[in-house]
Amino acid sequence: MKKIILSLSCIVALATQGIAQDKKEVAANPGAPVTTLVPENMAFKVDTHDFGTIPEGPAAEFEFSFKNTGKEPIIIQRVQPSCGCTTPTYTKDPILPGKTGVIKASYGTQGRPGPFNKNLTVLSNAGSKVLFIKGEVEKAPESSVPQNNSMIKTN
Repeated sequence: MKKIILSLSCIVALATQGIAQDKKEVAANPGAPVTTLVPENMAFKVDTHDFGTIPEGPAAEFEFSFKNTGKEPIIIQRVQPSCGCTTPTYTKDPILPGKTGVIKASYGTQGRPGPFNKNLTVLSNAGSKVLFIKGEVEKAPESSVPQNNSMIKTN
């Protein structure tokens, strides 16, 4: 237990030192480019999508699109889903001012009957933006063919 606490203390100390170093580098580089972009420059048509009731099995997919309303290109660094059941894909190239970017959310419904409410955090040079998907997965009907529970093997 003492080793774990000591290890965590060392990690925290190193992380704090790294943050302090980053702040010193920013202060020492006043000529570094500063962005005028803000999260609102990613003008999404919608930031929440309700799938309603969907069948269990196939993935539920929705594309969130946004327009870059800023004066600089927006670069999406990553999209972080709230859990492993949601897979994001997104525009990898810089989105130029006035152009459109896309974030696609794919929710795996197999084995997940019931309501769901998930989010995706979009991290970019304009800041972060949270998108939401929700709905209810309707349980797939049981197979009408009875299962063979016999102890006798058949080939």
